[in-house]
Amino acid sequence: MRNTEARIALVHHWLVTMRGGERVFEAVAELFPAAELHTLVCDPQGLSPALRQRTIRTSMLQRIPQSTRRYPYFLPLYPWAVGSLDLSGCPLVISSDAAVVKGVRTDSNAIHICYCHTPMRYVWDGYVTYSQAAGHLARWGLALTRQRLCQWDYAAAQRVTHFVANSRNVQKRILECYGRESTVIYPPVRTEQFIPDPLGRKRENFFLVVSQLVPYKRIDLVVTAFNRCGRRLVIIGEGPERKKLEGLAGPNIRLLGFQSEGTVIEAMQQCEAFVFAGEEDFGIVMAEAQACGTPVIALAKGGAREIVVNGTTGTLFERESEESLLEALDRFQRVRFHSSAIRASALKFGRQRFLQEFSQFVEERVELPG
Repeated sequence: MRNTEARIALVHHWLVTMRGGERVFEAVAELFPAAELHTLVCDPQGLSPALRQRTIRTSMLQRIPQSTRRYPYFLPLYPWAVGSLDLSGCPLVISSDAAVVKGVRTDSNAIHICYCHTPMRYVWDGYVTYSQAAGHLARWGLALTRQRLCQWDYAAAQRVTHFVANSRNVQKRILECYGRESTVIYPPVRTEQFIPDPLGRKRENFFLVVSQLVPYKRIDLVVTAFNRCGRRLVIIGEGPERKKLEGLAGPNIRLLGFQSEGTVIEAMQQCEAFVFAGEEDFGIVMAEAQACGTPVIALAKGGAREIVVNGTTGTLFERESEESLLEALDRFQRVRFHSSAIRASALKFGRQRFLQEFSQFVEERVELPG
């Protein structure tokens, strides 16, 4: 992007770790090196060096003890917290949002571009899943506030000038939830880091899951299916479901908890296939696995339909059931996949492609003084 003296604000819902949404925000921040960065709560230790070196302004929630760990419990306070972010005087605001920061207050003549990872799952299409997994108090609180949050979120979406969706899947949700059109720009996948094994080692006899261990990812479905078939499964990731999954897992399944990125990449390079059983907005981790030349076995919903080419870069299964997953595992074993073709398919999601497409999108819609 060209230099300008105009104030630009970049906003992300929370900055406590580096997952897919934070990687998008990191890439947008690279395009605007002088922009102000805002978020609800921030833990610099969980961020990449590129973000950690920037000044990040936080909301009033940051003052609450343990806010960077307990922020999911502050859902009823989110609209108030977003309102505490001061973006006055910024002619351009870019939000990266899967929650409420699309609702930031801007000057009346400001342009607000929202890169939407998904409308708020817990009050829209993911409400039932989150409610069933929550404790009694959290379930009661979610039920009590859901309607008000939906109304607030819808009104906030109407103030956005332009929406960008991270997939055709999310583009459809934006239209259904907010009645707004959007442009699809796929998120950046670090295909320079996620590469096939440079040593050319033979793949090992195990399947792999890399995921946050939360209910909607459906790791429990993968565990019970692999218990039945007896194939080796390795699960990398942390989350509130870990104890439950450890109780379900048979001797053929290993839960390794959090692992370094280097370990994750090596596991992707060495496994037979990567397994994903949830419905994801896009699913950067599936594209990362394919960038390593690894086939993906995934539920044929959400972003998986845009990432996995059935029979060429992986195997899709239609129903969210053990039987459907087991049938896909059997089909997978009968196909010969080619690592070079799988990686070539993933390269269309590369980081440089995102930087170019998003930069062009902004330049075509914004004329900043400077």
